[in-house]
Amino acid sequence: MPAEWHSQISAYLVAQRSAGRPETTIYTRRQHLDHAARGLGGDPWAVTADALVQWTAEQEWARATRHGRRTTFRGFWSWGVETGRATVDAAAGLPVVTLGPPSPRPLPAAPLREAVAQADSRVLLILRLATEVGMRRGEIARARTDDLEADLVGWSLRVHGKGGRDRLVPVTDALAAEIRQHSGDYLFPGREDGHLSARYVGRLAADALPGAWTLHAGRHRFATLAHRESRDLLIVQDLLGHASP
Repeated sequence: MPAEWHSQISAYLVAQRSAGRPETTIYTRRQHLDHAARGLGGDPWAVTADALVQWTAEQEWARATRHGRRTTFRGFWSWGVETGRATVDAAAGLPVVTLGPPSPRPLPAAPLREAVAQADSRVLLILRLATEVGMRRGEIARARTDDLEADLVGWSLRVHGKGGRDRLVPVTDALAAEIRQHSGDYLFPGREDGHLSARYVGRLAADALPGAWTLHAGRHRFATLAHRESRDLLIVQDLLGHASP
């Protein structure tokens, strides 16, 4: 990453932390800006509106991803102008991204079995956390060994979700035993503040799954099965950590 970006991103994240933004949000913002730094290069305050629009247009992002990146970039360049670092808000001209209705695609049993048959222990645990706990890739990346808690009927896993919202999701004894075998701070150690990055967690799962199936489809599988069992949308909302049904 260009040094000019590194110092400015660090300062922006300090400002976000000072404003009380949740650590999960700060983590996401940093991921977005790190990617932009590598793609755009140079000085962030020298990036033009046209260059930023062109670069974002070249990315193969889903609409929801594009929406989130736009939010990050608008905040970063607006902060740059407010603090006198930049004279022009390069992100002000980014087109509005409208979000369409969700199109869940639950992971079927057959491709999951195929992935499980060839997965190593690390990838297998990643797949289980998505399909049995409904965790997002970023939540899986940040999962810690001490997030496992004994409850009145067995075990629950504390999931650190979006917006700083933690939730407790029940887990089976078998999955709890697998998690308890890990002795480090994080279930998936790496170079991203001590753990793997969310992007790498998603890549590991996608490489193991056949065809175009992704880790997030495992979360959709969990949601589908949870609703089939409970017939209660609010329970599923709580288990997934969604802000609304």
